[in-house]
Amino acid sequence: MKSLLTDPVVTDNIPARTLLGLGPQDEDVGDLRQLQLAPLRGKGGLRLWMGVGMALVAAFTMVGSGMAWPLISGWLAGTMGFSLWSYRAFAKQPFGDLKSSGVAEYALCNRHAVYSAVVWSTPFWLQGLAPTLEHALSMWAVALLMMLTLAIVAHSIPRACILFIAPVSLSAGAALLAANAPSLAGVAVAAGFLLSLFCIRFAQAHVRFRRAEETLHEKTETVSLLLREFEETSADWLWQTDNNRRLVHVSPRLAYALGDTAEALEGVPLLQALSGDAWAAGNFAKALHDMAERMKRRESFSNLIVPVTIGGKPRWWELSASPRLDEGGKFLGFRGVGSDVTEQHATAEQIAKMARFDNLTGLPNRLSLHEDLARALTHAVAAKTRCAMLMIDLDRFKAVNDTLGHPVGDKLLAQVAARLKGLMERGMTCGRLGGDEFAVVLHNVPSAKEAEDLATRIIAAISRPYVVDNHQLFVGASVGYAIGPTDGATVETLTRNADLALYKSKDKGGNVVAAYVASLHAQAEERRVMEQELRGALERREFELYYQPVVTAADGTLNGFEALIRWNNQKLGNVSPGRFIPLAEDSRLISPIGEWVLRTACAEAMRWPSNLKVAINVSAEQLTDPAFASVVVSALAQSGLPPQRLEIEVTESVFLRDGGGAAQLLDQLIGLGIRLSLDDFGTGYSSLGYLRKTQFSTIKVDRSFVVGAAKGSIESIAIIRAVVALADSLGMSTTAEGAETEVEVDTLRALGCNNIQGYYYGRPMPASDVLTLFRPPEPMSTAAA
Repeated sequence: MKSLLTDPVVTDNIPARTLLGLGPQDEDVGDLRQLQLAPLRGKGGLRLWMGVGMALVAAFTMVGSGMAWPLISGWLAGTMGFSLWSYRAFAKQPFGDLKSSGVAEYALCNRHAVYSAVVWSTPFWLQGLAPTLEHALSMWAVALLMMLTLAIVAHSIPRACILFIAPVSLSAGAALLAANAPSLAGVAVAAGFLLSLFCIRFAQAHVRFRRAEETLHEKTETVSLLLREFEETSADWLWQTDNNRRLVHVSPRLAYALGDTAEALEGVPLLQALSGDAWAAGNFAKALHDMAERMKRRESFSNLIVPVTIGGKPRWWELSASPRLDEGGKFLGFRGVGSDVTEQHATAEQIAKMARFDNLTGLPNRLSLHEDLARALTHAVAAKTRCAMLMIDLDRFKAVNDTLGHPVGDKLLAQVAARLKGLMERGMTCGRLGGDEFAVVLHNVPSAKEAEDLATRIIAAISRPYVVDNHQLFVGASVGYAIGPTDGATVETLTRNADLALYKSKDKGGNVVAAYVASLHAQAEERRVMEQELRGALERREFELYYQPVVTAADGTLNGFEALIRWNNQKLGNVSPGRFIPLAEDSRLISPIGEWVLRTACAEAMRWPSNLKVAINVSAEQLTDPAFASVVVSALAQSGLPPQRLEIEVTESVFLRDGGGAAQLLDQLIGLGIRLSLDDFGTGYSSLGYLRKTQFSTIKVDRSFVVGAAKGSIESIAIIRAVVALADSLGMSTTAEGAETEVEVDTLRALGCNNIQGYYYGRPMPASDVLTLFRPPEPMSTAAA
């Protein structure tokens, strides 16, 4: 989930100082070091033979110059010994492993570059302080070949290249100067300097290319998600008939639901497929008759509950469909969606309440799980095997309780428990620890991969949509796990460490798996300190708002700003919104921070020209606060800002976490005249139902599609065109985020976007800089004075 008030994504070159490791010690470089080190994986043998081969060439050259054998053989032996030692040191390193920070490996490369520079600077002076020109030139030729080969093999780590190239080039230049060849000495130094610049630029290109690959992968996943929206989020399956009401284009999921193959169902009348044995007798249920009559009249129908017979067993399905027409208006058949709602019609069987079982879900409770974990640990220690503890926490469950009440939340928990239980196999025990937290104990785990695979399946199962009391609900799951007895030899230790891993999963945004590592204790302490500092940030006035311009696409006219929060703490320094906003949401600090943002932005906007509006990001947690609407009204009244100049930005997560309460609150704000914007449309579920629920004034197009469209991506162009067409048909405007180049701006104009926001028109700026935009230019006389 994207946090509020975060900056648009940028894809500029990595600064050279960061690439060279010359930035501040506390600089956050993310996975940069591993991206730089990855090309070295598997290149150890090449480096070894390169060093040995060049050393032999250099030695052969020196023999021809008549130098003493002891000097030559001593240097050759030392060089080969160093090459072998360096090869063994590098062979043990996990280059490109994203689980490692890469700092130690990066430092190792730099050290060995210095050692190698010393080794290869020495041959220039084996004839003494006045080498012959022939010797200096021959050694420079060999060294230059070494430098070129290193620049090709290790181009992604320019600091190591420079630490080798610079000393060797300077040594070559000094030797040529001593040999009375100053012009050649200048050439040697200049060649080393140019080669060093080449390494830096090559490294920047390498990192940019690798990150572009990651961005392309993310966009591919987004497009796939959009194409599979109905199949995976809106309903359980799709169905389609021809003009004779016979099934066509049967999907594998529909075939599975009907208990047959897609080939066997192709061309079968829909009514026959649903009624089973009753088809021959013609004794259909009334609901099936009603559906058949509607289809005969070519009428649309929605949420029609019908009884079906699958394999002789009765089921209940919910069906919706609309007639399909060609361009000439000819009837082609029906296309619709369906889902199995049998569980909502069946009476839940009463489960005997036992002391070691949860009353709501029927799963083992905390006591039972701890007893089972104790047995698993005892067996693991005795048999020298492993066991595992998985901690599971539901994402977005709190919003269900807050908006729909605890009865709906309890029913949702029961459905989650049923899905979890369905995944259990021999040697697995699942249970409920309390609230929305579950756990799984695994006996006899061969490796951590089995625990990770199960956790991934759990997330996939729990993340599918739910239907509770006619509400379609979406929740996710965060999973953390620890392996016993490695990560803990007692129930308490293993449970605590699995819980720390769960916190790590939630810190990553949820819906992911995290394994326990020892450093999690330090991360938990860092989170505690940040939360403590965050609680006093408002009183210490550590927050500041920056504003990024939004312009009209047609003529570049400024029409407003988006407010973005910044936090500068005395102890922590500048803290990214991506780090402290999720923490503020979890610790229930987002409401007072959001209120400060709202009041400050409204007050600042009153100092701007009256035609400019201000956009403020609002999180799902803020919209669950019943007092939010009154806070907005108070901020407008206190500042005097007209409601039409305020725009509230929300993301699709508001609707994923909401059962209707947030949508009603947004409707109240719209009734006051406040504008509403849907942020990052196209990067999440992107259901058209959100646009139907709430009257948005603006749809914002994510930067990932902007970059793709500018590069000619057919998928990105199609998505932007679809969003623009959809917005135009619904009377909404479109704002494209993250435009940084003229090509991107021209592309967005051509595709019909109404507004553009991005670094091309202006970076986020403090309030004082915004005011300078509106000051009239000073008269010439004043300027001259």
